[in-house]
Amino acid sequence: MDKKNKEKKCAVRRTSIGGQAVLEGVMMKGERSMATAVRAPGGEITIESKYVKSAKERNIFFRLPFVRGVVNLVTQLFQGTGIIMRSAEVYGDFAEPSKAEEKAAKKFKVDPMSLLMTVSVLLGIVLAVALFVLLPNVFASLISDHTAVGTSSLSSLWYSLIESGFMLVIFICYILLVTLMKDVRRVFMYHGAEHKTISCYEHGLELTVENARGMSRQHSRCGTTFMFFVLVVSIIVFALVNFMLDRCGLLVASSVGGYKVFNALIKLGFKLLFVPVVAGISYEILKLLAKSDCLFVRILRAPGMALQMLTTKEPDDDMLEVAIAAFKRVQAMDADPTLPETKFEIRIPLDMAKEQLKGVAPSADDVDIEWIIADATATLRSAPPAYLDKAAMERALAVAEKMKDGMPLQYAQGLTEFYGIRLSVNGSVLIPRPETEELAEKVIADIRARESKGETARALDLCTGSGAIAIAIAKNTAADVTASDISAAAIEVAKANAINAGAKVAYLTGDMFEPIEGVFDVIVSNPPYIPTEDIKCLEDKVKKFEPISALDGGGDGLDFYRKIREGFEARLGDGGALYLELGIGQAESVKALFDGFDVQIFEDMEGVERIARITRK
Repeated sequence: MDKKNKEKKCAVRRTSIGGQAVLEGVMMKGERSMATAVRAPGGEITIESKYVKSAKERNIFFRLPFVRGVVNLVTQLFQGTGIIMRSAEVYGDFAEPSKAEEKAAKKFKVDPMSLLMTVSVLLGIVLAVALFVLLPNVFASLISDHTAVGTSSLSSLWYSLIESGFMLVIFICYILLVTLMKDVRRVFMYHGAEHKTISCYEHGLELTVENARGMSRQHSRCGTTFMFFVLVVSIIVFALVNFMLDRCGLLVASSVGGYKVFNALIKLGFKLLFVPVVAGISYEILKLLAKSDCLFVRILRAPGMALQMLTTKEPDDDMLEVAIAAFKRVQAMDADPTLPETKFEIRIPLDMAKEQLKGVAPSADDVDIEWIIADATATLRSAPPAYLDKAAMERALAVAEKMKDGMPLQYAQGLTEFYGIRLSVNGSVLIPRPETEELAEKVIADIRARESKGETARALDLCTGSGAIAIAIAKNTAADVTASDISAAAIEVAKANAINAGAKVAYLTGDMFEPIEGVFDVIVSNPPYIPTEDIKCLEDKVKKFEPISALDGGGDGLDFYRKIREGFEARLGDGGALYLELGIGQAESVKALFDGFDVQIFEDMEGVERIARITRK
């Protein structure tokens, strides 16, 4: 027994379940439910399902013949677009409304994602009209202008035949072109899996991959066949439209300048009005022919079935498994309306998440990406998760989006870590560097040594910025800590950081020692020390985003060391010490500035002379 006869003999069931291929998956829709199964990046199948209003529950007007075809078309456009967006999210491709769409959604009080989907559908309709209505109309007009078609008594019919011929050619060329795309070819393979699964059920076979594999990838209720019927019906309908316009005198006379353009626009306008008519008639033909499999019906369906050879490809077993999972879920939910709806379990593999984040923020290095993921998932950078869920991926993408123009990671996240303390940072303060932690370590060790002798230390942090050094001292010693900065905005950041860290620090606003009173056992400062001319040589992410006033140390980079030299003696108590962070190559110059004092220079972990400790001799 050949394959066709075998399938015909097994055909014992009919189903209203239909489907649609999506990104790495299949959507199936039944009487009262729909389910989309997607093969996730990790290999598992994840299913999103929900209940929908059945045809019987719709308003009676929307169930009328011809009307229901238009309703079904519009419904499928919106549902299909939404499903494709959702399936893409399984792979971390989250559709986001533009700023204009978010603004419009807020103004009209609608969901931004619903507005995004509406815009996507409208753009799709515009593209379809341009390709399959406007373009064929233009080509047909050009041909009629250069042939005898325009003067024939059957001009309307010939015009429509030419137009529909171009429509068919454009459709086939479009399919062939998009098939060149790898992702589209896989969608066509899932399209084949959808057809095979439905055919397997309709042929009375158990829904298994093995049984589905042997089915045809063509199906009588396919949207591709519907498109063929649209082409055929449009020949008739548009011919009648052209005839009506001609006979009713609705076209512009040839004596009027630019009449060809006006007539083309008139014809296009009326054809758009009749597109719902074409869709409604085509839908009824598709439904009618799907009820029979006689020779005459098969002949009528043959061209549309042939077109399906372009829009479907032979699926692999994994794809059939996905389609079967979606079909079975719809079956179960249609049979038992108490079953719960489900959402996709969206899990993005770590490597894929890193790749997407790097694509959004090319300037971010591997370490930045690791920190983004660690913060988004509340994990250690040294022990990242195997997957990111949707919420974590969205948090990570939001940070990466801020970094796409070079913004440093810390500003994008709005925080950094210093001496084991989490600090908020923004464009008003510098991002604390690791070498500054070494400076804080020296100061903390000094104060602890004093405390071990029973002394109570007072500490002053000049040019405090984010408050990093002052907070580290307050958190790790019992010192009475004061901090100052000329920037009021920086002081606000520092105050908030101290509160969040639970550190007691007195903050003052003013230029260097100007607002300071009393004497201190330890004075520490990480002042601006980069020579003015060197600022322009800094990395873009430094000079574009960090406050220049906190970097620029004047012509030779020593302006602030001079100010400290002028005022520190009045504020440093007996036996006290001044600690300064130094720029590269500045150690000898700072020593010279503090001639007459005992100056010790310490190297940082990179071997750079980075820290000066200054005491009275």
